Amino acid sequence: MLRPRTTLALLAAACLLAAVTAAGSADEIIVSAPRLGPRLWHVQHDAARLWILGTVSPLPVGASWRAGEVERLLGEADAVLAAKPMEISLPRVLWILIAQRDLVIIKGGRKLEDVLSPELYARFAVQRAKYGLGKEKWERYRPIVAGALLEDAAMQKNGLSERLDVSLAVRHLARKHHVRIDEVKIPSAPDLLGALKTVSPDAESRCVAAILETVESGLPLLAQRADAWSSGDLERMQALPESTEQSCGAALGAEEGAAGVLAQIHRRWLEALEAHLRASALTIAVLDVDLLLGSDGLLDALRADGYAVDAP
Repeated sequence: MLRPRTTLALLAAACLLAAVTAAGSADEIIVSAPRLGPRLWHVQHDAARLWILGTVSPLPVGASWRAGEVERLLGEADAVLAAKPMEISLPRVLWILIAQRDLVIIKGGRKLEDVLSPELYARFAVQRAKYGLGKEKWERYRPIVAGALLEDAAMQKNGLSERLDVSLAVRHLARKHHVRIDEVKIPSAPDLLGALKTVSPDAESRCVAAILETVESGLPLLAQRADAWSSGDLERMQALPESTEQSCGAALGAEEGAAGVLAQIHRRWLEALEAHLRASALTIAVLDVDLLLGSDGLLDALRADGYAVDAP
């Protein structure tokens, strides 16, 4: 099972398509170089060298990313490997809201109060009011959609953002150094929406409960994780307790649609990494750290296939 924030982020991305703001641009991350920044894993095979930068989300708004090690490697790199950006237009968002309402809107004219347990709905209403949102806000949205939007609002109020894109910053640096950018085609918006369609009501309720735990008490932990990542302190980051969203990850990971999407992402990244390791080149790969770590993460998959992986 991939770590929880990866699982939730995949489906939250689909959920947020319900809001027109999801079609907006990523927030800017400030690039600087003077101090130690995020550390990179190193994989070597014959003449090929692969450096892997694991990214985290959310990050503090206005975060300063110390890119010294990446800048140094870009001076001799042949390619940067990054996920193909998920692009969805405003007309596509509007089409989803009109033609596929059941993906984001509760069926039968019901409201959140009708489909959540009284305890869960009361907790949701408290947090919605805490962040100054009206009592009818997101009442018609499916629980997993409303929960993702509430979490996003809470993060913004607390100075955190899931729209800060480190891979985009690396792309800018690659162009500056005239380094080729190779893209990994991850599942598209229709794939994510298809996974969202198959999420069961029970899984949705468990995800909402996990999201509420994060909004109520888990945001400081996410901030600590981001701080440890940005300072290059991998040991501190890994020593932090798991996010309260773990139960959401387990719930969604057990759903056939979500599990299929996650398996696709894992397989496509592993294929791309190993393809670059078969070339006599230096490659910098940029991907979510949650895809790398864990007993079934990509680092262990590379080790299982016979590659030597050096930790930062």
